Amino acid sequence: MTVYTKIIDGEIPGRFIWADESTVAIADIEPHAPGHTLVIPREPYEKFTDVPDDLAAHLFVVAKRIGQAQIEAFEPDRAMLVIAGLGVPHVHLHVIPSEDEKLISFDYAQKDVPGEELDVNAEKLRQALIAGGWGEFVPKDLHSLS
Repeated sequence: MTVYTKIIDGEIPGRFIWADESTVAIADIEPHAPGHTLVIPREPYEKFTDVPDDLAAHLFVVAKRIGQAQIEAFEPDRAMLVIAGLGVPHVHLHVIPSEDEKLISFDYAQKDVPGEELDVNAEKLRQALIAGGWGEFVPKDLHSLS
């Protein structure tokens, strides 16, 4: 069982931005920038090359919607997409609002960000998704899928 499976199952707390039948998105607890979000398939796949094509396409669409919401909520030039995946054996896409490609580097991960700050940024992103017409996929509770 991966750390992301435990978050999805409610065993570990998470800040949920998006949820549908196959995919969730959560706030990264070591964000490279405010609003940094992880898009994760509910089913764990160790490598992105193992993800079925239809699910891979869906993950990309969700990442695109999250990126659009990040641009609305945080006003960066663009949102970047990174698939790294060596730290956790469960595919996840990093969607990072940014003005600078250097933020792709994991050297820029912010450690010990207060939970209140993560909550504020996650809620900003959730509200941008709702305003963008994707409210049906925004979980009712920031800290739970139920």
